[in-house]
Amino acid sequence: MDPEMNIWGFFDDDGHPINPDLYPRPALCLTCKKNDQPEEEVLCQLNRLDQRHDDQFICHAYVPLSE
Repeated sequence: MDPEMNIWGFFDDDGHPINPDLYPRPALCLTCKKNDQPEEEVLCQLNRLDQRHDDQFICHAYVPLSE
């Protein structure tokens, strides 16, 4: 295995790397209790990346800040 080969991170179905920092965080995430919680970040990023091209963002794990 090539030691300079990047084998960690997020990748699309074709194996191309995806940088989650290039996609804005949906407004819904900014009002969620889980926003910026390190233990939730990977799952949240996967959800956001999966829907990055959709017109509407839906999160079934959303917990409002007021709750």
